[in-house]
Amino acid sequence: MNITRNRRFLLVTGKIVVVLLTLYFLYLAVFTAPDTLLSWRGILRAARQSDYTFLLVLSALLIPANWGVEAWKWKILGQKLERISYLRAFRAVMVGLTLGFITPNRLGDYAGRVLELKSKARLEGIGAVFIGRFCQLVATVLVGTLGLVYFALLLYWRDYPGICMSIFFLLLVLNVALLLLLFNARAMVALVAAVRPVRKLAKYVAIMSSYTFAEMNKVLMLSLLRYFVFLLQFVLLLVLFEVRLSPVEYISGVSTAFFLKSVVPSVSLLSDLGVRELSAMYVFGLLGQERLQVLSASLSLWLLNIVVPSAVGLVFVLRLKLGKRGGAA
Repeated sequence: MNITRNRRFLLVTGKIVVVLLTLYFLYLAVFTAPDTLLSWRGILRAARQSDYTFLLVLSALLIPANWGVEAWKWKILGQKLERISYLRAFRAVMVGLTLGFITPNRLGDYAGRVLELKSKARLEGIGAVFIGRFCQLVATVLVGTLGLVYFALLLYWRDYPGICMSIFFLLLVLNVALLLLLFNARAMVALVAAVRPVRKLAKYVAIMSSYTFAEMNKVLMLSLLRYFVFLLQFVLLLVLFEVRLSPVEYISGVSTAFFLKSVVPSVSLLSDLGVRELSAMYVFGLLGQERLQVLSASLSLWLLNIVVPSAVGLVFVLRLKLGKRGGAA
């Protein structure tokens, strides 16, 4: 009992330390410069008065496309458990988004989606949610690898060709390993069953091994589609906040920032807020861009894609609480 209690204490302490360090480094990166707040006000004022203000509206109009594609993915994955309409899949995604907003690594997303399933299928839904998130990770790594290769060739190849080649090889291995796991989900189930601390979860994720190659390929394509919607929103906001780059630099910078955000462990209680901003500021800083302008675009992206939909999802959460067991009313 004491050992378990000590582990929990260390885990909670570790999470708190990471959150505080993330916020501290974000503070150092942004607010230690003189007249930062005045500069930020000027950036926001310029964005409001810009001829590109319509880009904010266009980015907002892409919110339904972003989460609509995610609902399409969940409809495909959830069909293995029970018959799900597109509207019901969309409702499950919104409930998961709202609950995931306040939980580390969006763990509430699992609860939100499985609560929308019938009681007998709920726990088995954990595996379906996981495979969907894994597909999104694979999409992020695939495109992010191209961004990392671009930065390595642009900035480091001349002085460190050997190190760059090693990085390219590691990225190739990572991509191949993720694709092999994705299209051979039985291996993931076997891995869970082989690891003692999570062995009890094996029966809940066993559903992953039932998806066919065609189904996984369709979900991966949808994950890539959603990824590019997200990428387009970020680029539009960067243009709005006067981050001026070539199309290749926009795509490489955003994809690299997304990659770093995905591979860095996060325990933020606000949907990775902080990690995304630090990653974006670092990457675009390499391209000579101002941190506050990049931060403004990144925060706007977070508000549009996480905060606003999470607030809308509260409506579905309330209906879920009032509904019958096994789904919302």
